Amino acid sequence: MMQVDQFIQVTLKERLKEIFGYSQFRGDQEAIIHNILAGRNTFVIMPTGAGKSLCYQLPAIVSDGTAIVISPLIALMKNQVDQLNAFGINAQFLNSTLSKAEMTKVKKETLNGTLKLLYIAPESLTKEENLDFLKKANISFVAIDEAHCISEWGHDFRPEYRKIRGIVDDIGNLPVIALTATATPKVQLDIQKNLQMEDAHIYKTSFNRKNLYYEIKPKVDAKKALIKYIKNNKGKSGIVYCLSRKTVEDIAELLNVNDVKALPYHAGLDPQTRMNNQDAFLNEDVDVVCATIAFGMGIDKPDVRFVIHYDAPKSLEGYYQETGRAGRDGLEGNCIMFYSYDDILKLEKFNKDKPVTERDNAKHLLGEMVSYANLGACRRRQLLGYFGEYVEKDCGFCDNCLKPTPKYRAQDDVVLALQTVLQTDQRFDVTHLSHVLTATENQYITSYEHDRLAVYGKGRDFNESPEHWCSLIRQITILGFLEKDTDNYGVLRVSQKGMNYIEDPYPISLASDHDYDRQISEGKADDDKEVPNTTGGNAYDEELLGLLKALRKKVAKEKNLPPYVIFQDPSLEEMATTYPTTREEMAQINGVGMGKVQKFGRQFVDLITQYVDDNEIETAKDVVVKSTVNKSKIKIFIIQQIDRKVDLDEIAESKGLSMEDLVEEIEHICYSGTRLNLDYYVDQIVDEERQEEIFDYFMAAETDNIAVAMNQFSGDDFTEQELRLMRIKFLSEVAN
Repeated sequence: MMQVDQFIQVTLKERLKEIFGYSQFRGDQEAIIHNILAGRNTFVIMPTGAGKSLCYQLPAIVSDGTAIVISPLIALMKNQVDQLNAFGINAQFLNSTLSKAEMTKVKKETLNGTLKLLYIAPESLTKEENLDFLKKANISFVAIDEAHCISEWGHDFRPEYRKIRGIVDDIGNLPVIALTATATPKVQLDIQKNLQMEDAHIYKTSFNRKNLYYEIKPKVDAKKALIKYIKNNKGKSGIVYCLSRKTVEDIAELLNVNDVKALPYHAGLDPQTRMNNQDAFLNEDVDVVCATIAFGMGIDKPDVRFVIHYDAPKSLEGYYQETGRAGRDGLEGNCIMFYSYDDILKLEKFNKDKPVTERDNAKHLLGEMVSYANLGACRRRQLLGYFGEYVEKDCGFCDNCLKPTPKYRAQDDVVLALQTVLQTDQRFDVTHLSHVLTATENQYITSYEHDRLAVYGKGRDFNESPEHWCSLIRQITILGFLEKDTDNYGVLRVSQKGMNYIEDPYPISLASDHDYDRQISEGKADDDKEVPNTTGGNAYDEELLGLLKALRKKVAKEKNLPPYVIFQDPSLEEMATTYPTTREEMAQINGVGMGKVQKFGRQFVDLITQYVDDNEIETAKDVVVKSTVNKSKIKIFIIQQIDRKVDLDEIAESKGLSMEDLVEEIEHICYSGTRLNLDYYVDQIVDEERQEEIFDYFMAAETDNIAVAMNQFSGDDFTEQELRLMRIKFLSEVAN
């Protein structure tokens, strides 16, 4: 058994490099793939851009037979099929856009076992002729993409998704992998229950997309601010989401009048126009798409640099998924929302004709959206908390962290809020709790006899406003003193941390809410502040990168494929850093592999070779020297990888270095004056108190000699590597 496992592991690694061009799996990808190959049900909750597709594509490729991929959108199917075909993998879709001859071909290739992945919509699955043919085929497993569509609590509920389990059972006893980028704990349980996957192994990756910057602006002169932002980001791809079809058309026209290449996308356009506009965006013929939420789920474009919500979205889940379309390649991704409470009122009007349960659900979801917009707390902590992920510290990389609202100290009022949750038997939501605290009389207060509680009205000693108490309760939930009841939406309970706080309280810092209504009425927007660069300094050759992007666009047009299917931006940046001039060197570029070299690589190798000759760039095994710049090839590679927050162990392995040699290379880079941010790695191996202790030592020490430092900390179990990495952190922050 062990030999088989090792064989599979080697095969998977080989196919990963050969087909997809990657040397290493990301996160839980390898464990997920092994679970599927073992025939076990699998549930994957992984943010957009974290590599969900590979989790079912690779096992499908190495398995006998055909994997069925159930997907909600034709555009999404076409997108993935194009990419797999570009990798040389036989993948097809089965939907209403195919002719009878095309359908016959797809079915024949499925039955003879040459087709590896068959993409199909849930509606097509219910057709008897499709079910009959699938029963005859050798199906390896079933993948259910966008699984949140199953749940009524999800942001994109589709009734036909709730029939999938029965259909899969009709086809045969098959392992199922369900995947989604957005699932609150409640939605997660709903998906598992409906798919009868309570026994499934769950792989839940952090929802934290560290390269995304979140900002909310009051909706003051929004059109002017929109044009200014996009003009400042000329040539970058972006999506502007709007509430209505009319607004989509108006904004697209406004942008074009102001020399921004933009196209509209909404359900009111005929299917061919929608498809043409989407393709124009994917093929880089236009920079911006203005869209309703009808656009996006079918988009697998990795280099979207900004997502702007011109109007407020209906839910935090929808907002998270839409913003998740920015920076899927791990590079720059800016998420801006223009906010006005008027947009929320419009959305409430849309909901008034819905059935009661659906209307109540929609009201709760809108309430979460309003809270997110108005709270002064770290945006990232709010978003992650919504998905059940607790974060210890503020992110330092959102508008509330970089441009904070006024802070205030709280202690006795926090204890009072926690006691109110306990005295109401931990069965109520934030609004009801705020009404108890401020003695706001209503039928619920009197029917539950909460006007007789000791805490009733006590909140008025601190603040009269229910809004103040709603803000405080939401913030202490983000800080972990309260937790959400998974089974009952909106209900809050006191956590163990909250219980400890009641026993031993201490002052905590909370943020005042934003007052967007006042800013809008006064016609004042926030002071403009440049959005921070999410990717650090550029180590690549910008002139060569421009030439490579132009060639990519030309090849994409010839092949009738989106440019990123040829090579993604990080691959082009690495080419513009390391100057590969042979097919073998090109195959070593991350995200390339020999398969892509054979398919697309020759022109790129020729271009780089010509560029190297024209600019008198010397290339050697370890060093690349330009006439004006003297930078080691490996040093530039290390700087790039650290900018992208790649684990040092992975960097060392990819270059065949020992950890000691890598740290030495990093020290040379640091001593030459380059500032490196190693916090993402150092935080994993040295806890905060120990970091402060070492930092203070170097600040006061007469020498940075490691032998002296080791002697100083001889009884403290610090390793030499920890001290050397902390010295790099110290010098980067203080000296560089």
